[in-house]
Amino acid sequence: MYKRVLLKLSGEALSGGEKNFDPKVLKSLAEEIKEVHELGVEIAIVVGGGNFIRGKQLEEIGIDRLQGDSMGMLATVINALAIQASLEAVGIDTRVQTSIEMTKVAEPYIQRRAVRHLEKGRVVIFGGGTGSPYFSTDTTAALRASEIKAEVILMAKNGVDGVYSADPRKDPTAEKIDRLTYLDMINRGLQVMDSTAASMCMDNRMKLIVFNMNERGNIVKAVSGAEIGTVIE
Repeated sequence: MYKRVLLKLSGEALSGGEKNFDPKVLKSLAEEIKEVHELGVEIAIVVGGGNFIRGKQLEEIGIDRLQGDSMGMLATVINALAIQASLEAVGIDTRVQTSIEMTKVAEPYIQRRAVRHLEKGRVVIFGGGTGSPYFSTDTTAALRASEIKAEVILMAKNGVDGVYSADPRKDPTAEKIDRLTYLDMINRGLQVMDSTAASMCMDNRMKLIVFNMNERGNIVKAVSGAEIGTVIE
């Protein structure tokens, strides 16, 4: 159904409850992305860094927001390199591009080069967030998806199979929502992504599918147009 997608992964999803990475999670993710790649879908990835550092935790111990965000952006690069290694282990050609220049470990982010890699069948992983503090990796996903002209953002959640009226892990009466608009999401205060990212997706008419990463086969189902998770348009 889709020819070019952007997959948004949280750092916590890579950990599987471990300290930094769970090798089983990385291997399973790589194998599933390979299945999608073999369908002829062009794949870009934005990854968070929450398995290493979360900004709020740093503020609690007295680290300035600017410094904390810089540390978080570096954490996303570590995750990008880990995903790259896992993908290359299953035979997929990849490139890591970072918004903060570190040419000894990755390419700098250049939009035209990223698109060219995708056209050549490479998976492109974007690390370093937007390169600026105060912006989340959700905003990075919205920005990069718009820049590379992706058709959809696939937001893989850790153990949650879509958007709910409340946090289903805290509220047993929470109801799953199959479809909604960005305006509904913002007005109802649903914590899917931050308001900056939501506004950018809404302005650029970017479709978003929120689904459970922990269920094998869901990425393939999402790119094939199957009815899974929550669709936001």
